[in-house]
Amino acid sequence: MAAEIRAHRSTALVYVTLRVLVIVTMVLQFLNGNYENVFLCLLTLVLFLVPAFVQVTFKVELPSTLEIIVLLFIFSAEILGEISSFYVLFPFWDVTLHTLNGFLAAAIGFSLVDLLNRSDRVKFDLSPLFLAITAFCFSMTIGVLWEFFEFAMDQIFALDMQKDTIVHAIHSVTLDPTNTNTTVTIDGITDTMVNGVDLGVGGYLDIGLIDTMEDLIVNFIGAAVFSVIGFLYVRSRGKSTVLSRFIPYRKHGRTIEDWNNPANEPAGDDTDADELAEQVDAAEHAVEPDTRP
Repeated sequence: MAAEIRAHRSTALVYVTLRVLVIVTMVLQFLNGNYENVFLCLLTLVLFLVPAFVQVTFKVELPSTLEIIVLLFIFSAEILGEISSFYVLFPFWDVTLHTLNGFLAAAIGFSLVDLLNRSDRVKFDLSPLFLAITAFCFSMTIGVLWEFFEFAMDQIFALDMQKDTIVHAIHSVTLDPTNTNTTVTIDGITDTMVNGVDLGVGGYLDIGLIDTMEDLIVNFIGAAVFSVIGFLYVRSRGKSTVLSRFIPYRKHGRTIEDWNNPANEPAGDDTDADELAEQVDAAEHAVEPDTRP
């Protein structure tokens, strides 16, 4: 895993910088007695190893651009979002991260199916359109499961993962005195009182519904964006150097022609010449000799 981390020069600086920032934050939180935040820092350091772990374990190469996005997402969610309270300080923070989550989840779903599509051992062949649809559906499923998790945490442990939203109008059939399923609207709400106490929020509290729907909508956008990228990448047969920066590929699943032809190398691979030569040599020995006349 250490070799994987060092193999990509463009991600090494980002990885080291973020890791140092997390360690400094962890020390400060420990000195302040915030042991829950210390645990979040430790969790973040472990999550930083996930991209390298995936590459080593599953023999999959993550392009540098995609790997940097993953690292920044983890840091933004755990350190900036939770410990530095960016979720509260910046209303757009949660929306931005959920959009990225939809994008990254679609990348995972697309990669799983795409690698199966190109495997010689598994009979699996989907068109570019179905690959994109599968990636999109996978991402939306992950998004829905996460909202289930947030709801469960709020109900069981009395948290507030599904953040409240201040609204100034409500529409409800529950307030209909005739019980005829007629919607009653109350607008212009400026104050809310509970048990005689003014909450001082300047409106009415929507308990989590709007936050959940916004999360799913931006997850939809992120998933749709990557699904389009994946579709165009497969349609172009991997020739687009821009799109290939977001598409993981199998390390040892390419042919000798791909290894010998630099034009076939996916963009974003920072392997140096010596290491590439070693990989070519290993690939040539791993492939059976060509017995064709």
